[in-house]
Amino acid sequence: MSDNILINITPQETRVALVFQGSVQELHIERTLSRGMAGNVYLGKVVRVLPGMQSAFIDIGLERAAFLHVADIWEARNSAPPPAPIERLLYDGQAVMVQVVKDPIGTKGARLSTQISIAGRMLVYLPQDSHIGVSQRIGNEAERELLREKVQRLLKTDEKGGFIIRTMAEDASDTDLESDVEYLRKTWASIAQLAKTRPAPSLLYQDLSLAQRVLRDFVNDETTSLQVDSRENFLKLQAFGTTYTPSVLSKLMHYTGERPLFDLYGVEEEILRALGRRVDLKSGGYLIVDQTEAMTTVDVNTGSYVNGRNFDDTIFKTNLEAAQAIARQLRLRNLGGIIVLDFIDMENNEHKTAVLSELNKALSRDRTKISVSGFSALGLVEMTRKRTRESLAHILCEPCPACSGKGQVKTARTICYEILRELLREAKQFNPREFRILASQVVVDMFLEEESQHLAMLGDFVAKPISLQVENMYHQEQYDIILM
Repeated sequence: MSDNILINITPQETRVALVFQGSVQELHIERTLSRGMAGNVYLGKVVRVLPGMQSAFIDIGLERAAFLHVADIWEARNSAPPPAPIERLLYDGQAVMVQVVKDPIGTKGARLSTQISIAGRMLVYLPQDSHIGVSQRIGNEAERELLREKVQRLLKTDEKGGFIIRTMAEDASDTDLESDVEYLRKTWASIAQLAKTRPAPSLLYQDLSLAQRVLRDFVNDETTSLQVDSRENFLKLQAFGTTYTPSVLSKLMHYTGERPLFDLYGVEEEILRALGRRVDLKSGGYLIVDQTEAMTTVDVNTGSYVNGRNFDDTIFKTNLEAAQAIARQLRLRNLGGIIVLDFIDMENNEHKTAVLSELNKALSRDRTKISVSGFSALGLVEMTRKRTRESLAHILCEPCPACSGKGQVKTARTICYEILRELLREAKQFNPREFRILASQVVVDMFLEEESQHLAMLGDFVAKPISLQVENMYHQEQYDIILM
């Protein structure tokens, strides 16, 4: 089976699933109210220059100011050494054209650059740079030189901008390249004109929608179909494809089945599983995936799998299966940053080499930059995966209001003892007729049964009646003490 791309579009969000050999490999979600900003070009206003950090905060119209480092200022990068300090390049209140290179993540604002680049189907336009570069993924030197010459012939004599040739351009005709160049020139001319007429901060250019980027970037020779479940958006994508990606039009289909598209391919179930900690392996082993602020850890366990000639064989086979599952889960959950993999301990060095090789092979399908180190002295594999957007869990979930993200709550008995201490404090400060405890059902039950003696003893000590009231809306850690 080959690749299938499924696009589910509603007014509130667009969801894309990449299915390979019947299994969901990647999920991309873009919500209308929180579209990613990477690639957007703004006319920003310098809010504050920080010479000590060689950076500046730029207002681009968002809730949080965006961040610009001196290394991302085009003038500084292209000046004669030593580069000019940021305080000589920017000043408070200055209007500056910037592009978002990294979306806001968590509490961090967007990361900016003043080196503008506009991506097309086969080329990336660099309006400030006359250089013609070629993607490193095109390894054949003769092919690289041929493509460079093709693009060079398309440039005007007074052309100020440059281009980076993308991998999609490998089999492109001169006509395809020419139309891409023309589109990029028009786009930049529009941006430059808006920059002259709009006040700072203003949005000058918005990157393509997720569905449009799928047509431009995700479709390849292995893709057999690209199904869209919205007729209105199918027609829009068809019009976009006719102009910019005509080669993929034959693969674009409007899904008209009665069952929801994501239900038909089991994508909804995959999303639910991708939000859980445990990932079951076909052999009976399983993974435990824990995502924290600092890093993500993946623990491999044999579980019920005891097949094989001996225990070492069982461990080896489980780790091999886990290597493939880990690579898929990283893509599916879009986990980035530092990732630590705790495979089951192996004594055989050949087994370790084979597992590491299987992991690298499984990761080779990932379109995100990855770096993997070997087994450490503690038997752990450390790796990094470039964090380009929020993880699936951060998009779809929020911290539990009961545990505040701890993953656990205080026991009912612990809450009972907290209430008793708080009630004693209140009794020393106030002199009410009665104390009333408002708490969850499980806490009230604990007071009525196992902790009834302690509650009665406190009532005698403070010489006031103490009543209990169940609040069904309260979670286990929540309570109030009312002075009557």
